[in-house]
Amino acid sequence: MALGIDGEGKRSVIGISAKLSEAEVHWRDFLASLQERGLHGLEFIVSDHHAGLRAALAARLPGIPWPRCQFHLQQNAMAHVPKAHLREEVAADIRTIFHACDLAEARRRLQSVIQKYRESASKLAEWIEANAPEALTVFSLPETHRKKLRTTNSLERLNKAIKRRTRAPGHCSAERN
Repeated sequence: MALGIDGEGKRSVIGISAKLSEAEVHWRDFLASLQERGLHGLEFIVSDHHAGLRAALAARLPGIPWPRCQFHLQQNAMAHVPKAHLREEVAADIRTIFHACDLAEARRRLQSVIQKYRESASKLAEWIEANAPEALTVFSLPETHRKKLRTTNSLERLNKAIKRRTRAPGHCSAERN
């Protein structure tokens, strides 16, 4: 599913596709269908980190800034936290990066978080260093747009609402005496 957001911040569903996988070919077809229907003037794309989508974006929409969804990046980082009791602390540290007032401050906080975990959780620090910068592209937007475009939460909520409203009714069988 794709949402478009206009200059005033109004969101609209611009496309929906149901495929059995998130392979590049499927994403490429979806993006092509959006373009065939007149999609143009894109300035920014935010999504979760799907390899197929990323490759399709590079092929169909090269040069358009693509920040990784900050919420999903934070969740993905949890796979690299070496001890369960550190998860909450790591999540809070990552959030401080994303809640910076500008890009320079976000980069400073990113380096601070990397340094904090360099010795105690080196694989986590390496993962953050390699992946977190993908989520900082959102700082190139006006502050009024950042909150709406830093995550894919609006898409997630919409998907849940669609699933809730389109569930097939269960089969009820009445017992007979």
